[in-house]
Amino acid sequence: MGVSKKIQDFMERGSWIRKMFEEGIALRQKYGEENVFDLSLGNPIMQPPPEFFEELRRIAEDPTPGMHRYMPNAGLVETRAAVAEQLSKETGLGFTANEVLMTIGAGGALNVVMKTIMDPGDEIVIFAPYFVEYHFYADNHGGSCRVVPPDESFYPDLEAFESAINERTRGVLINSPNNPSGVLYSAELLEQMGKIIQNKEAELGTEIFLISDEPYRKIIFDGLEYPHIFHHHVRSIVATSHSKDLALPGERIGYIAVHPDYDGRRELVDGLVFCNRTLGFVNAPALMQHIVRHLQGVTIDVGEYEAKRDLLYKGLTDIGYTLTRPQGAFYMFPRSPIEDDVEFAAALQEHNVLVVPGTGFGLPGYFRISYCVDDRTLEGSLAGFRKAFEAHA
Repeated sequence: MGVSKKIQDFMERGSWIRKMFEEGIALRQKYGEENVFDLSLGNPIMQPPPEFFEELRRIAEDPTPGMHRYMPNAGLVETRAAVAEQLSKETGLGFTANEVLMTIGAGGALNVVMKTIMDPGDEIVIFAPYFVEYHFYADNHGGSCRVVPPDESFYPDLEAFESAINERTRGVLINSPNNPSGVLYSAELLEQMGKIIQNKEAELGTEIFLISDEPYRKIIFDGLEYPHIFHHHVRSIVATSHSKDLALPGERIGYIAVHPDYDGRRELVDGLVFCNRTLGFVNAPALMQHIVRHLQGVTIDVGEYEAKRDLLYKGLTDIGYTLTRPQGAFYMFPRSPIEDDVEFAAALQEHNVLVVPGTGFGLPGYFRISYCVDDRTLEGSLAGFRKAFEAHA
């Protein structure tokens, strides 16, 4: 057997989204594209904003000599400075290029962060429901994740959170707006979490980083504002990408930002740069760095996702599903009408509707819907949602 037992186990645990993707291919071949309603993948259907293509065209028509050569492992200074300027506007803090590192998307950013701060046996605290890859990222660097359960609204159980922090805790990883629930952590919640972390640091005599995985930061609904973690803990790190806010998931461009007032930031950034190189990333894609430098204040039309949320939320609640109304991102996480979410996902599949069981996100009894699809798919799925609900409710 060429694959190790550990990886075989990881592949089984992390296979739900990929499994539904493959099921979708089979169903489309059997029933036709128009008769299959695939809500399993968070793969944005929206095109990048016009400014992206304008900048791409400008660069193609008048390329800068040497623009595709090697660069500092942290990325182009001009791009990092542009990111820092945008963060300074949003947070009121004094970010510079020296606190920013360009990365291979948010996944690359999180691996760089974990590699930098973790020793073998260290832990990262995460919150269910969570993106399943977090477990694998931590394992990549000899660590593990300790999971904290949510309350009924998918916010962290703060008592359980406090109990989860121990002498091996190196980081607390949040994802807001959340994949899969669409929940946005409030400033008040972040303030409480920051105080818990700081009290634990004092008790244990350690440094604990608050890490925010925030590729959906700019996809927020109902006029809400994004509460940055930087105001709630000085040892804070953002790992993000432009996969969602600029609809560029295939281009793998993101960044890490370190709190500019953290007194150990120089050493930390040096470590991040070293790990970005030695993990084999070397540097983020040069072409994308040149482009996103000019797009830091640009976002796709969030109103389109909000309209899709409203359409689907009304349709599902009219049927009788119980779910928390998403505040951002492009996912919903309804409660399964039966205890076995895997069984219910299979029941939906019988009606050519594809979702991902909540088991794949560390929270059985629910299922994830991704609504970053065309309206035809959303509207067409409702009949299957109704039939499955009526058969099992």
